[in-house]
Amino acid sequence: MRFPILLTAAALTAVPAHADTLVRNVRGVQVDARGQVERFTGLLFDDTGKVRRVLHGEQLKLPGSTRVVDGGGRAMLPGLIDAHGHVMELGLSLSQLDLTGTRSVAELQQRLRAYAAANPDLPWIIGRGWNQELWPDKRFPTAADLDAVVNDRPVWLGRVDGHANVGNSAALRAAGVTAATKAPSGGRIEQDAAGRPTGLFVDAATGFVERSVPAPTAAMRRTALLKAQADLLSKGLTAVADMGTSLDDWAAMQQAYGDRSLQVRIMSYAAGPDALAAIARTGAKDWLFADRLKLLGVKLYADGALGSRGAWLKRPYADAPTRGLALLTPAQLKQQAGVAAAGGYQIAVHAIGDAANDMVLTTYEQLGSANGDRRWRAEHAQIVDTADLDRFARGRIIASMQPVHQTSDRLMAEARLGQQRSAGAYAWQTLEKSGARLAFGSDFPVEDPNPFHGLAAGISRQGMDDQPPGGWRPWERLTFAQALKGFTRDAAWAGFAEQKFGSLEPGKWADFILVDRDISAASPHDLARTQVLETWVAGQRVWARDAAPVR
Repeated sequence: MRFPILLTAAALTAVPAHADTLVRNVRGVQVDARGQVERFTGLLFDDTGKVRRVLHGEQLKLPGSTRVVDGGGRAMLPGLIDAHGHVMELGLSLSQLDLTGTRSVAELQQRLRAYAAANPDLPWIIGRGWNQELWPDKRFPTAADLDAVVNDRPVWLGRVDGHANVGNSAALRAAGVTAATKAPSGGRIEQDAAGRPTGLFVDAATGFVERSVPAPTAAMRRTALLKAQADLLSKGLTAVADMGTSLDDWAAMQQAYGDRSLQVRIMSYAAGPDALAAIARTGAKDWLFADRLKLLGVKLYADGALGSRGAWLKRPYADAPTRGLALLTPAQLKQQAGVAAAGGYQIAVHAIGDAANDMVLTTYEQLGSANGDRRWRAEHAQIVDTADLDRFARGRIIASMQPVHQTSDRLMAEARLGQQRSAGAYAWQTLEKSGARLAFGSDFPVEDPNPFHGLAAGISRQGMDDQPPGGWRPWERLTFAQALKGFTRDAAWAGFAEQKFGSLEPGKWADFILVDRDISAASPHDLARTQVLETWVAGQRVWARDAAPVR
């Protein structure tokens, strides 16, 4: 993979300091405070990287010390925000076996064979990205499939959604998994007709093998963070919500700022109650490092995912006699969320199935989500009972959603749910009209972090292949302004950051991008293929498609 050019701290400081900088001659587009598209022609910011003025065609008389940058008529947008991603997982995945887009077990095996040959010294082969729904037979992979390629060392491969993994026999032996091993609550170990584990583990059961996988070293985490950051900045993302930060991840993020390499802004949600307590003990409470990093709250899990039939449904799946998996009981969720809320932290709960969303909404209502400015979040909110949709607005609960999930999952969702329960699936416009606040992201590395894919999906309900014609359940399409707001203003608001970034306004950070087209006028097909030319954070250019110096 070719990595983009990330400008180093040394390169940044080589630019002389000026009192102010004016970026002129741009075709600026953003969403204003009323939710309407605003166009502008220039941006003036000070030497701290804060916006002084947004220009709308007027000419300014500026002191001679002002640095003037000609935008060359290019399109400018505020830095885009991914409201739900996994930073360290993205970075680690860029060095691991990539199984994204495999079209058969045979292709998975082919990639595994090549990766094993290229990495003969790795004690474990780790990878992710397979999706059996793309395969002709739609069957889950097994240990036998992997053993046929690699049997001399453990192999552990994650499904695209991160809620199921398959291991080879060596991995099962390393973890001590046998036919006698019982699945934990909230997990499933697939077995064959003889009762032997097939190698497939779902949700909580993956922990049996995960505990045996060598943990990334501090050096590996640092490398992963920088790889993830370069990928995010190259795609126009200047801020992300990290959904599941561990204490080791937090330490890597702190170190990255200490050596002046952290550029992207990270809104952190700790990976469960224990991680929240551990990170909190470091003294993290306020925004750190010029608003580059903040611990906002905790990430919890109510259920699994549709692809592995782990999403928890009110009624059985249309294509299998199961309701999925509840990863927490209502009492457990209420207890863990209550502790976080009592500590002043924000709560974000993964909920995909309609039963899981009902449980999250009920828990939030019982804990008083509508009282005060709490901004509690339902992460994904993919399948919601239509009777529950208006509870988001009533409870002042954020629907943190990922438009690309709808385009990736629509065929599978119909198979898993049937037509009747699809009415509350990925219901963006219904939620928007109800008065709920939507925050958009990608769930990277489950999906590509490219926000332009999400923007295009939001306004078209179509995938990168422009299917289906007219969009899936097209009445749920968003307007361009609504979609852009979800990736800017509302994504910032969902992380209590609306006074710092998410739009270009006086007093906020000059985080912006230059792109190769006016996305407000582009077709969904062309919008999805937008190319970022430059990315600026706090008034400094931190990524460029070419590394020509700013003059």
